[in-house]
Formats: sequence, C-alpha cells, structure tokens
Amino acid sequence: MNKKAINRLKVVLVEKNLSSKWLAEQLNKNEATISRWCTNDVQPTLNTLVKIAEILDVNLTDLLNDK
Repeated sequence: MNKKAINRLKVVLVEKNLSSKWLAEQLNKNEATISRWCTNDVQPTLNTLVKIAEILDVNLTDLLNDK
C-alpha cells in the first residue's frame, strides 16, 4: 500500500533551496522531527503548518497536497 503524501514540505524546501536542518532551527525542533514530516511519516499540527508557511513565505495551501 502506498503511503499518501499529505504535505509538500520536502518539495517546498527544495524549491526554496532550504534544508530541513535550517527549518528545524527556525522552529526550535529536532531535525529528526522535520525529517519525519518531510517523509510524511508524521504530520505537523495545523498551528505548526501555519508557522512553517510564515517562515517559508508561502501560502498554507502550498504546503498541502490536493490529491
């Protein structure tokens, strides 16, 4: 069974030429946590997604897959 990618965090980080380590520092989170979000093993909370969107200067919807 294929795991559905709910968030596009990894893609957006690549598009912005930023690392998960950088994002972890911005959010004061463990790098492993960001990695798990990027691989869609776990999802950040909605509040965290809003913060990520602000930090990356993207719309919240840009962080979500619509399929």
